[in-house]
Amino acid sequence: MKKLFISQPMNGKTDEEILATRKAAVEAAEREIGEHVEVLESFFQGAPHEANPLWFLGESLKLLGQADVAYFAQGWESARGCRIEHEAAIAYYTETIIEDNRAE
Repeated sequence: MKKLFISQPMNGKTDEEILATRKAAVEAAEREIGEHVEVLESFFQGAPHEANPLWFLGESLKLLGQADVAYFAQGWESARGCRIEHEAAIAYYTETIIEDNRAE
């Protein structure tokens, strides 16, 4: 079973919107890969109160280092952290899936 890292814009989104995007990402990744995946949880709901954006990015990069596949959800190009995660995934040869932005 491959380990899946999900990169998605979160700023300005509700927990429900974030979780819905994650659910769709898992389903899309499993279709693309052809097998079930183990999700590396990068939605830090229990983050320290004083955590700043760099703390979140650091934690995300640690998880990305464990991933077999990185999935980039729609809008990733507009989110600073997602762009950095994408650069790291490419630089370190992590398989990537980019969400198709076309309407189905």
